[in-house]
Amino acid sequence: MARELAGSTAGGLLLLMRAGGLLAGVEMQALKIAGAENNGVAQMNPARPFHPGLIEGRHFARIAIAALAGITLAGCEQNTYVAPPPPKVDVAVPIRKPVTRYLEVTGNTAPIKSVDLVARVQGFLESINYKDGEFVKSGTTLFTIEPETYKLKLDQAQAAQVGAEASLKQAEQDYKRQTDLVARQAVSQATLDTSTSTRDNAQANLQQAQANTQMAEVNYGYTKVAAPFDGYVTAHLVSVGELVGASSPPTQLATIVALDPIYVNFNVNEQDVLRIRAEALRRGVTVAELRQLPVEVGLQTEQGYPHEGKLDYLAPTINQSTGTLAVRGLVPNPNRTMLPGYFVRVRVPYEKSGDALLVPDTALGSDQGGRYLLVVNAENVVEQRHVQTGPTEDGGLLVIEDGLKPDDRVVIAGILRAIPGQKVDPQLQKIEQPKADAKADGAKADGAKPDDSKSSSDKASSK
Repeated sequence: MARELAGSTAGGLLLLMRAGGLLAGVEMQALKIAGAENNGVAQMNPARPFHPGLIEGRHFARIAIAALAGITLAGCEQNTYVAPPPPKVDVAVPIRKPVTRYLEVTGNTAPIKSVDLVARVQGFLESINYKDGEFVKSGTTLFTIEPETYKLKLDQAQAAQVGAEASLKQAEQDYKRQTDLVARQAVSQATLDTSTSTRDNAQANLQQAQANTQMAEVNYGYTKVAAPFDGYVTAHLVSVGELVGASSPPTQLATIVALDPIYVNFNVNEQDVLRIRAEALRRGVTVAELRQLPVEVGLQTEQGYPHEGKLDYLAPTINQSTGTLAVRGLVPNPNRTMLPGYFVRVRVPYEKSGDALLVPDTALGSDQGGRYLLVVNAENVVEQRHVQTGPTEDGGLLVIEDGLKPDDRVVIAGILRAIPGQKVDPQLQKIEQPKADAKADGAKADGAKPDDSKSSSDKASSK
């Protein structure tokens, strides 16, 4: 404005100088004409009026000055301040759709079965019958501990049992014979009593021999350490030829672990327990039905929650030291994707709500008062709304629990140009919902926003 005004003033001064020069030239020409006339016959003739050209020159100069003043005033009127138009921002109405509320926690995996394989008899380790870390079936022999000694003890016990059986057989026959003789009064009662005692002793000896045989069989069976169930066996902890079973506690040979299915252990804080129990009571869900709730698990390097199982155990009491409830899930693991000891992400669906309001998570800001959204009202003035947020859905959409209305126009792009209390030019857009296969493929890559899928030409055409 100042530059234009300065330019117009300079032009006006130039026109004034030119008009002044023109006026001076006209007056000079008139003086010359008057002088010439005075030098000639002017003394004899009376003075004549001004030359017509002089009068016209002065009139032209006055017109020029008036025109210059009008131009200068007109230039000043055209350079008045005009306020810039309000900035353009993209706004959208929140999406309304049913959502499932989840309990999201962090847990760790644990084997469903884990057994330390130990030597239950003393002897030298004769052989190792598996490869470290391989999968074995139940009953597979893994270690062999000096079986010959225990086989001989078994044979000895079996032989003693056979002798006891023969002694019992002879004692029973003698008892029957003495019984007949006593009935015919051929022998005394004392002889029958002696025969009865001999029979009873023989029967007891046979039972002792049978127990010794069974014990020998058990010890002989312990010389072969077999897999108690299907699983993976760790590296062996002893070597062939080493004496095992001579110390207390028993010598550990290896460990066998079952990985399919697998446990997922996690803890739920007391507030979540109260909320879930209140929701279960409202819906009439029993504790037995709670144990059938699905459990979704995801590893730290995976997108989403691709592993699904079900609840297996709920602790009956709250741990007072931590204020949490121990919960366990059972998840199929056929491909050994999860190993014991992993830290995993766990979520459990506990409520399905009606229509919820969802907005892109990029539209939210934070300040000391919490999280907020920028909303354009009916007068196109920006307002700041503090809201309470819920879970995040697939596609980068965030559930708004409180502080937002279904017909509010939320600023989703151009947030830096939207200043609370200032007017804006809202450009209505539509929030894109995640595709149907987005959940199956996992969550979108980091940084992908709902607005990024629209090209600039599409945005321009939608406007």
